[in-house]
Amino acid sequence: MKIASILPYKENYSKQGAGAVALWISEFMRDSIYKNKTYVIGNTLNKRYLTKNYINININSLNSKFNSTTKEYSNNIIKKIRYLNFDIVELHNRPVMVKEFFRKINSKIILYFHNDPTTMKGAMSIEERIYLLENVDKIIFISKWVKQRFFKDLPILSDNKTQIIYHSIDPIKKNTKKNKQIIFVGKLNESKGYDLYCKSMFKILDQYNDWCAISIGEERRFQNFPTHKRHFNLGQIPHNKVLDYLSKSEIAVIPSRWEEPFGRTALEASSRGCATIISNTGGLPETTDYAIKLKKLDTKNIENEIIKLIRNDKLRKHIQIKSKNFVKHKLKRNSQKIDLMRNSLFPFKKININGNKLRIINIYNLAQKLNHRIYNLSLGKKFTNGFIRNGHDVIEISDRDYVRQNKGINLLSFRDKFHSYLIETFKNYNPDLVIFGHSDNINHEILSDFRSINKKIIISQWNEDPLMKNLSDTSENVNKLKKFFPMVDHSFITTNPSVLKLSKKLTQNIHFFMTPVDKNIECFDVFKLKPENDVFYAMSHGVNRATLKEGKTDNRVIFLEKLIKKMDGIKYDFYGIGKQEPVWGNEFYKSLLNSKMALNLSRGKPTKHYSSNRIASLMGNGLLVFIDKKVKMGNFFNSNEIVSYNDIDDLAEKIKFYKKNDKLRKKIAEKGKKKYFKLFNETKIAKYIIDKSLGRDISLI
Repeated sequence: MKIASILPYKENYSKQGAGAVALWISEFMRDSIYKNKTYVIGNTLNKRYLTKNYINININSLNSKFNSTTKEYSNNIIKKIRYLNFDIVELHNRPVMVKEFFRKINSKIILYFHNDPTTMKGAMSIEERIYLLENVDKIIFISKWVKQRFFKDLPILSDNKTQIIYHSIDPIKKNTKKNKQIIFVGKLNESKGYDLYCKSMFKILDQYNDWCAISIGEERRFQNFPTHKRHFNLGQIPHNKVLDYLSKSEIAVIPSRWEEPFGRTALEASSRGCATIISNTGGLPETTDYAIKLKKLDTKNIENEIIKLIRNDKLRKHIQIKSKNFVKHKLKRNSQKIDLMRNSLFPFKKININGNKLRIINIYNLAQKLNHRIYNLSLGKKFTNGFIRNGHDVIEISDRDYVRQNKGINLLSFRDKFHSYLIETFKNYNPDLVIFGHSDNINHEILSDFRSINKKIIISQWNEDPLMKNLSDTSENVNKLKKFFPMVDHSFITTNPSVLKLSKKLTQNIHFFMTPVDKNIECFDVFKLKPENDVFYAMSHGVNRATLKEGKTDNRVIFLEKLIKKMDGIKYDFYGIGKQEPVWGNEFYKSLLNSKMALNLSRGKPTKHYSSNRIASLMGNGLLVFIDKKVKMGNFFNSNEIVSYNDIDDLAEKIKFYKKNDKLRKKIAEKGKKKYFKLFNETKIAKYIIDKSLGRDISLI
């Protein structure tokens, strides 16, 4: 599940001066099962972001002169995330943005209220709040008080879409030595009761010379509050430092006149073992069960409660211990609540994970144009067989064949026809999974339409091309793959993902797989036959042509020409070299079955675990197979199952050795086939693809 968590415009998401909403998102993300798939989106100048998964949205100052900043912000976010395939978009404190997002994205929408809804654009009126209830998937309130404000005067009190999830914190076990200090944290203004705090606190400092006071916060609209020689104003400091000061303070005072939606500072203070004094307004009483609640909010009352705590050590210590040991809102527990709430929006995916059978649309090239001569090399066909053998239902669609058979004069018209065909098929079949590979006619628009029809759909792609840098077509092949990363849930490739040189964040949903063998396709046991030839190899220079393109060559031709010179007495049967044209279909099998051994030589530089589907054809039909040691097939097969060579001279010698030792050759070929079918058969690889697509954490072997 991919989640976009959107901050209010100008909410600071940096380590210096993060706001309450920013802290909420960053802290809950830390304990979420979706922490690696949650992206925070906002507008923050300071680049020392709270978490790595942050996307900054720039606002064009010129545009914002003609549009509202909120509208400009919304539009820029939508442009950024429209094709990023988010399952859920979470809007924090901006109900006015809901309509824009509802119209233009296909994701589920969760709206979080961190303040009084009746003071916010988009939620002030009863009509606006009813609209939110009807169109948003979930609404989260940070306190009972905030929820009560949302439902104020609503004629219908249906709240099945709503939930209260409080600001939360990690309790601490260690004891920190307390200093005789009183602390205030918050904006230094009258709405936060800072004037009341100063007046009462300064009187106390005059009476108790061994006590001091600390204020943490700032107020841009500076006001002249009284000062004292034992009062220290620290200004705006990083959040972790705030918690340190709270841990070392005996008493915390939160005397807000403003009806706090929750009162995060009170939660933090009590969790750090402060004897906390709070005003009895808004959501503050919900923060802790062990605070002193002010019956009347004035200087005298605050002063009396502070003095009571200073004089009564036993009472002060009792409140401190209870506050610290019985934190009311724990981060881990409430983080689980959020994840459960998110999961509830996708009950279908939960069912799938429990093992229900799937309906699958498998889109690939059946190669009808080529008269099915590459049927034995078709990964799409093997996937279909594997899906069915796992108990799932499959519809196959050959995109290239459909377009070719239905093309007209106008190129766009027949691609539009294919688009319509896919969409109608999708509606009729209602698949759980769409998987496609090497499908030239699939585009972002089609995938976006799939998701607009069914927001629960899982989409995966696969690619069998070599993606090593030293190949002329690598850049094109990689770009074909990468262009769908934002639109698909998972990608499957036959090249080790490390060669793509992408960030860990981008590669977490890219999975390596070995080309599978299929019991209906790789069905011969060459080790039981008496072939005439010693070594077999067939290539087409990376293209499925019946004849070699004039002048087309690659590094393998040079290698084979050198090898031939070193193989005196060896009867070889090589295709795609010199005047020997490529071989396909039944002719391919005739040649393969008439050879004892085979080369598994792929285009490009030998790369860890990469092989074309050639290896499945060779090992799966029971030939002894030679492969470059640098491919590291030794991670899957031992020396009694496949033969690795160091260089061309080593290869030539080993070919000669196994020609002379025919009994050993047969034994290795038989064991190799058995092992390949055990590790990488079509049923197992298809299950691996399904499991990964459903988000299961499993390994290839």
